[in-house]
Amino acid sequence: MAIRQRRHPAATQRTARLEAFTDGVFAIAATLLVLDLTTHSLGNVTSDAQMWSALGGTWPLLANFALSFVLLCVLWMVHVQQFEHIPRVDATMVWLNNARLLFIVLVPFATSLTTEYSDFLAARLAMPVTFFLAILCSWLQWAWAVRHRETILPDLELSDAVAYGRGSLSALFIAAAVVVLAPLIGSAAFALFLFDGVFTRVLHGKGG
Repeated sequence: MAIRQRRHPAATQRTARLEAFTDGVFAIAATLLVLDLTTHSLGNVTSDAQMWSALGGTWPLLANFALSFVLLCVLWMVHVQQFEHIPRVDATMVWLNNARLLFIVLVPFATSLTTEYSDFLAARLAMPVTFFLAILCSWLQWAWAVRHRETILPDLELSDAVAYGRGSLSALFIAAAVVVLAPLIGSAAFALFLFDGVFTRVLHGKGG
């Protein structure tokens, strides 16, 4: 059966199904993170002292698990905030969102790489690069929405839309800095995101 498609370049659709799909992908990605938390890494434990020692040895695994979970939550919150202002999307918005989700579902794999092979440069870069690309897609998605504000952001003033975009841009700059620093200091580079608020205010021209 032939499927009728809207071919007008301004054709849009409601966001309900896109939001539901996106929420589901984020939830699955966050859940898959826990699969790396197994008892196999504890080894042969025969006493309480050995148990505490073995648990202490899992701190890199637990730290990267918590870090990835928190960052996924932050990216999901950005998605939610964006779509508070977006009532309709076009095909480009849909595919930019799909591109973002491609990197979201890679987060559990990237986290495992970073944790298990941290002695290697490629592994130390896995998490930072994955999150950078996800944030890049998120920023491109908002930039596209601003560019087509008449159909995608009809209820948002241009000044407000641009200001919100600066917040996304600050996260993108920080993510790029994390990629640069991760080979030197590992996952500790993600601490730069603690300064996201300050950097956003700088981009807004309000100073520190």
